[in-house]
Amino acid sequence: MEHIRCLIIGSGPAGYTAAIYAGRANLAPVLYEGIQPGGQLTTTDIVENFPSHPDGITGFELMDLMRKQALRFGTDIRSNVITKSDLSQRPYRFTADNGDELEADAVIIATGASAKYLGLPDEEKYRGQGVSACATCDGFFYRKKVVAVVGGGDTACAEATYLAGLASKVYVIVRKPFLRASKIEQQRLFDNPKIEVLFETNTEGLYGENGVEGAHLVYRRGEADERHYDLPIDGFFLAIGHKPNSDVFKPWIDTDEVGYIKTQGDSPKTNLPGIFAAGDVADPNYRQAVVAAGSGCKAAIEVDHYLKTLQ
Repeated sequence: MEHIRCLIIGSGPAGYTAAIYAGRANLAPVLYEGIQPGGQLTTTDIVENFPSHPDGITGFELMDLMRKQALRFGTDIRSNVITKSDLSQRPYRFTADNGDELEADAVIIATGASAKYLGLPDEEKYRGQGVSACATCDGFFYRKKVVAVVGGGDTACAEATYLAGLASKVYVIVRKPFLRASKIEQQRLFDNPKIEVLFETNTEGLYGENGVEGAHLVYRRGEADERHYDLPIDGFFLAIGHKPNSDVFKPWIDTDEVGYIKTQGDSPKTNLPGIFAAGDVADPNYRQAVVAAGSGCKAAIEVDHYLKTLQ
C-alpha cells in the first residue's frame, strides 16, 4: 500500500493548477490523470477567454502547458484511472485501474463533469467543427451566424438567450411539445425575436463538408404527420445537461441530486476532513476553465493548511 501525502484525482485546469500549487508548497503531489488527460478542454478547438493568451490557444496546447508546469514543480503524474475508493476511515484508500493500491492523507477531487450528448456519430465527427456543449466557451465564433441549441430545460434556454446576443438566428430543438425550463427562462426565450423554438423535433444527424452546415431533423417522429427535413445551421450546441464524474466517491461524499459534489460555502471543503473538490465536479453553474483553475488553487492551499494540522 503506497502512502501519499497529497493525491489529486483528475486533470484539466482544476487538477493541474492544484498540482502546481501543491508542488510549489513541497507537498509531493501525485496526480492521476484519468481517462481523458487534460479533461474536456482538450476537445475545444480554440480557447480565447483564458487570460494570458491574447491570440487564443487550442485547448490541447493550454492543458499541455499546465501539465508541463505541474511536472516542473515535482508532480508525479500517472496516466491511470482511480476506479475504487474507501473513504470510511483515514488515511483514505484508493485503487487504480492498473491494480495500484494507495492511501492518502489529503485528496483533491478534480474529475470534472461530462457533457451529455445525443449519441449521434456526427456529434463526434464534427466536434470542434460546429458541435459544442458550451455556448459561453464557443459562442463568440458564431457571431452573425445561424445556430441551433438542443434541449428544453433552464440550461438550454439560458444558452439560447446568450447565443442570441451573438448569432443572427437561434433555433431551439425540443423533442417534447413543451419546455421544462422555469417560467422566467421560457419568457426570455419567447420574447427574443432571434429565437425560434422547434417543438416535437429530434435531430437525426448533421451534415457539412468542412464543418457543420446543417442538421437532419424529424418532426413528430412516429406520428401520422411525421416530417423529415434539413435545417441549415453553422453551429450545433448541446444543452441537455452534464454528468459529474463523482460516482467512484459515493456513498461517502455528499452530492446534490445530479451528482455534483457539495462544498462548504466558498471553500473547496467537502463533508470529509482532508478531502477537497475542485473544478466542474463541484460546479453546476459556471463550468469555465478559469473558474476551475481558481478552485484548484484554493483546494491546494486548503490541503497545505490541513496537512499542517496533522503534524
